[in-house]
Amino acid sequence: MGVDLRQVLAGILTLTMFLMLGHMIKRDHFDSVQEKFPGPTKEVTKVTTIRSLHKKGDAASKNDVQELKQCWSKPELDEGQQSKGYVTFSLTEGPEYHVSQIADAVVVARYLGATLVVPDIRGKKLGDKWNFGDIYDVEKFIGSLDGVVKVVKELPSEISPRKISAVKVPNRVSENYISEHVEKIYKKSGSIRLATFFPSVNMKKSTTSSNGDSVPCLAMFGTLKLQPEISEVIESMIERLKTLSRKSNGQFIAVDLRIEMLGENGCQEASGSKGCYTAQDIALFLRKIGFDKDATIYLTQPRWDNSLEDLKDLFPKTYTKESIMPADKKAKFLNAESSEYEKVIDFYVCSQSDIFVPAISGLFYSNVAGKRIALGKNQILVPATIRESTAPATKFISSYIKKKNHLAYSCFC
Repeated sequence: MGVDLRQVLAGILTLTMFLMLGHMIKRDHFDSVQEKFPGPTKEVTKVTTIRSLHKKGDAASKNDVQELKQCWSKPELDEGQQSKGYVTFSLTEGPEYHVSQIADAVVVARYLGATLVVPDIRGKKLGDKWNFGDIYDVEKFIGSLDGVVKVVKELPSEISPRKISAVKVPNRVSENYISEHVEKIYKKSGSIRLATFFPSVNMKKSTTSSNGDSVPCLAMFGTLKLQPEISEVIESMIERLKTLSRKSNGQFIAVDLRIEMLGENGCQEASGSKGCYTAQDIALFLRKIGFDKDATIYLTQPRWDNSLEDLKDLFPKTYTKESIMPADKKAKFLNAESSEYEKVIDFYVCSQSDIFVPAISGLFYSNVAGKRIALGKNQILVPATIRESTAPATKFISSYIKKKNHLAYSCFC
């Protein structure tokens, strides 16, 4: 009996089709996350999605804002201890530094019985200067400290700023330090100009507490209120981000990722951890812990940069300020001379986002965490290099939250 070649060919083709189908099923349902990023081409690899963190039931994304109450009571000012001198200072480096600088100035002025002068705001460049009222509410600042320390808007004209002694104090200055290093200079000079230096980023909760904690708590969390125009811009940006997040329950992720800072620090890995993470690192991290392409991401990077394309390829809804700020506000808040406004916007958007991811370690991360704890927003995910194909998001919740070891927990309970 002869063999029909056409039947043989048909059998081979049928077998080939079954093999191809089997491979497709395996690829679509069992393959792990693929770590492919664009090289010469911009082709995006299909990634098998883990259960979305936006779905009900994941501990890292539940909208379970835990309202906390302040643990401090407003201290009273002993009028009998009031001296005739003044403490002046400037807010520098951005809002993450402002809260700490204010806390130290209030603690020093109260200990010395001095009058605190409302600070100005200085930028990095020589001549970059703003009035306190350009960004913050002056009356709120003065009113919140009423009965705690005496505050005036300006240094009296009879006192020359040039004759005031400059004094540096460490962040979270202690009364012992003031007594040993500041008080003598104050008494000799009559007034001092204060500058806070940051020997290390240490926002961990103290193992001991005292009535004195109420002063820095009030200064850090109860004195600053943004000017209405800036608040309105931030609110409009947050609403825009929530609108863009319709497919993820209106939740958005804020990532502190600034190209300039990455360049300064260098994101080299040591002992399994890094001090900062690139856009590609963040893209992989978010994908591996379960976020899908519908996740909406806000970046603190001032302007779009080509190095961010790796992140946008996996998460198309990735935005910087320039793409979501109201058009009529860009001239004021996004020009070359408004860097301080941009820092303030970033700080408050990150503080109010549904999830915060710090790609850079430092004081911004620490003080945003403190602000979020005060607001009851516990969803802070710290990036890491994940060797496995997937990992639970709960594994990367900030130790500030897990261990409740942030300074803010001394102020809120």
